[in-house]
Amino acid sequence: MRNLRLIINREYLARVRNKTFIVMTFLSPLIFVGMILLIAYLSMLNSTEQKIIGIHDESGMFAAEFKDGEQVQYLDYSSKSLATARQEVLENEYFGLIHISKIESSFGKPEVEFFGKDTPGFGTVENIEKTISDKLTREQLIAKGIDVSEIDKARADVSVQIQNFAGEQSSKMSNYIKMFFGGAAGYLLMMFIIIYGNMVMRSVIEEKTNRIIEIIVSSVKPFQLLLGKVLGTSLAGLTQFSVWIILGTVLLFGISSFLGIDPTAARSPASAGIDNAMKPEINQLVIDILKLPYASLLSFFVIYFIGGYFLYSAIYAAIGAAVDSETDTQQFMFPIILPLILGIYVGFFSVVENPHGTVSTIFSIIPLTSPIVMLMRIPFGVPWWEIAISIALLIATNFAVLWLSAKIYRVGILMYGKKPSYKELYKWLKY
Repeated sequence: MRNLRLIINREYLARVRNKTFIVMTFLSPLIFVGMILLIAYLSMLNSTEQKIIGIHDESGMFAAEFKDGEQVQYLDYSSKSLATARQEVLENEYFGLIHISKIESSFGKPEVEFFGKDTPGFGTVENIEKTISDKLTREQLIAKGIDVSEIDKARADVSVQIQNFAGEQSSKMSNYIKMFFGGAAGYLLMMFIIIYGNMVMRSVIEEKTNRIIEIIVSSVKPFQLLLGKVLGTSLAGLTQFSVWIILGTVLLFGISSFLGIDPTAARSPASAGIDNAMKPEINQLVIDILKLPYASLLSFFVIYFIGGYFLYSAIYAAIGAAVDSETDTQQFMFPIILPLILGIYVGFFSVVENPHGTVSTIFSIIPLTSPIVMLMRIPFGVPWWEIAISIALLIATNFAVLWLSAKIYRVGILMYGKKPSYKELYKWLKY
């Protein structure tokens, strides 16, 4: 036990005293917040940039229907020829030109073309189609003798109020909010596993190639060395994550104070005046965000981080012991990365649509994918027994994988000069 403690301390201190570790621990939250602010700023600039679009309407029906807005301005070129209109739009570097052909019959449809240097966005195309379609529909209704004003008066807007059987209301975007927080936790966990798993693998390869491992194993059992490396690096990862949480909280309140926003005021919609100042749907959206199980999400993140990290780090360490360089690890990396990628895809494509479906439930229990998928399901509410089964299987698999990895590690750390195959790795398990 004393040797294990010494190995854990050595691995932990070697990580946290590393200059790169220290710099990235304190710099990463700033970079992350800076990227968010930069993206928001660039998006704001992009949304405020006004597009100028020309209209060449040969039918004479639709040019007046296109109204200028904050992001778009329309210029009527209908009095000029199409060739002239295209030339002027091109010379003035306008966004594009809409060409609407003549309508051959009373209930015919015009041909609509868009000329531009770049392909217009989906919103721009949809707006053009809707404007022409609405005008054409109204004209056809009038031609048939139907009073359009009566249709407009009879038009009714219906809004669906969503609530569960207990009477608790939720917004229409509730599932996407839960998916965002769960997906962020799952993706962050995957990145931690890959980053720190590779760190363990590189550490083993470095000690093996420097022949230091031959001295270490003379006084320490290979299993203790493997477990110490995994535990030490895991503690370093938890330390870094804790610092990120603290810095993130400080940055959140710092930015809130700088912008004059009181985050605690949003906890009570009544006291903050949300009901009077915001639309009901936005009000419900804020309430849904505040009702998320942050404590359980954070707690289970730590549990699944430890379980998932131990599971994959043991595999990474075994691979590091089996090869002589990082180049030789490529043949073994795909089987490790595949379950992580599968967990992300299952989470984003299955959990958001049906968080309690068969696919979501099975992959949240399978140990290789459960750390990611279960974290994505937790914001939607998961029965305690499913979480218990998932954690129990994850722990049992950890012991099994640690035992198998230790057998590969015991043989591999003293093997040099040969790239092992899967067949040879299987033989090592029998030693």
